Amino acid sequence: MLKKVFGSAVFGVEATTITVEVNVDKGIGYHLVGLPDNAIKESNYRIAAALQNNGYRIPGKKIIINMSPADLRKEGSAYDLTLAIGILASTSQIKADNLEQYLIMGELSLDGSLQPIKGALPIAVKAREEGFKGFILPKQNAKEAAIVNDLEVYGIENIKQVINFFDKGEALEQTIIDTRKEFEKSLDFPEFDFADVKGQEGIKRCMEIAAAGGHNIILIGPPGAGKTMLAKRLPSILPPMTLHEALETTKIHSVVGRVKDSGLMAQRPFRSPHHTISNVALVGGGSYPQPGEISLSHNGVLFLDELPEFKREVLEVMRQPLEDREVTISRAKFTVTYPSSFMLVASMNPSPGGYFNDPDAPVTSSPAEMQRYLSKISGPLLDRIDIHIEVTPVPFDKLSDDRKGESSVDIRKRVTRARAIQTQRFKASDKVHYNAQMNTKQIRKYCGLDEASKQLLKTAMERLNLSARAYDRILKVSRTIADLEASETVTGTHISEAIQYRSLDRDGWLG
Repeated sequence: MLKKVFGSAVFGVEATTITVEVNVDKGIGYHLVGLPDNAIKESNYRIAAALQNNGYRIPGKKIIINMSPADLRKEGSAYDLTLAIGILASTSQIKADNLEQYLIMGELSLDGSLQPIKGALPIAVKAREEGFKGFILPKQNAKEAAIVNDLEVYGIENIKQVINFFDKGEALEQTIIDTRKEFEKSLDFPEFDFADVKGQEGIKRCMEIAAAGGHNIILIGPPGAGKTMLAKRLPSILPPMTLHEALETTKIHSVVGRVKDSGLMAQRPFRSPHHTISNVALVGGGSYPQPGEISLSHNGVLFLDELPEFKREVLEVMRQPLEDREVTISRAKFTVTYPSSFMLVASMNPSPGGYFNDPDAPVTSSPAEMQRYLSKISGPLLDRIDIHIEVTPVPFDKLSDDRKGESSVDIRKRVTRARAIQTQRFKASDKVHYNAQMNTKQIRKYCGLDEASKQLLKTAMERLNLSARAYDRILKVSRTIADLEASETVTGTHISEAIQYRSLDRDGWLG
């Protein structure tokens, strides 16, 4: 007897429905075709034990299972439940007259209990698109999948529940999530607050500008100056995520199985990979492509601490995603694209010894060592970072001051107002939402300068020997500073402040 069961495969952040055809005939053998990987080929052992421990069995007949489309490679153990139900239905051990209405996924343990799967959210989205009535999956993934409305989601703990559902009509408990309510409930404030930062008013100002315009920023300073502490607090002043951004971010994290119990990610992600990371782990890829750290930072912050310690080739692969805000991974038979619209926050010591330009500390690095250290960061990469700022140690009198600084809540209000101005400005564009994303044409349109401002910028360009890309970065930052002041025009004051935030372009840093 031939039976069809439906599962799903995830490629990139999108799912493809897989039709599992199970045919049982006279003879002996178990044949699994349709480009399954080793994890799927081993599933017959898990299925056999799970069925036996629940009063069922794989019959001694010729079983042929085709996973269609047959030219699409399938991987992972999430098809165990799909295959098991198909085998039971095709051997008439259960009735299962309504199999075609449900998409079924789950990894089986030997006792028949279900283990969580990856990619539940994109699978649920695809199931709704293709008109399935319901989605049956492990209970651990139920909240994540239930974010998708107009789809019945059933979280189960054991295969016996699924068997009784199809064979005896026993009801399963449906998981229902009010997506908007869950989103609003999850908007708790982050634990890190700028009110706890002593001094560093100038750096806070830079962080505010970076957050308001979505600008990449690098912090340069000696060990212990507070670079990491400041970076960790940046998400607390970014505008709250919209529901669309939350769903988009959750989808990416779902693919790698990192969605928490709440189901929906309402906080902007903050990723801080170690400097030993490989380029595949950072950008994404692998034999079965997975999102990398830059995609897991989508709609949030990617923090690279001690930037020169990262391998140069790892840093270079970021250049294209920083510009295009997406990363494309190509293989011989398919291509996947992951979104990667993130804010890059980097930190570094000014020299190998860490105390270059510090009048109170001796310079222990030779000029050759300095050059070798700084040359790990290429000019083109630095050009893609809008704001360079020096971080100096906080003096004792400020550290010992008991007064609280300005809170992240107050800073976020100004940032949100500036972002609202930008949203209105770019409402006609699908790809540009804030100043850091402006293209050349938009820069010329929205960053017009008077003659005095042009002369000021020309002088800075000549003295600092800035590139054309750095010129654009200064204009973008100037536009953001003007937005924070609700100014329609960019003035010389805004230009002057933006020029100050190009520390690494000055003589004595990179030559």
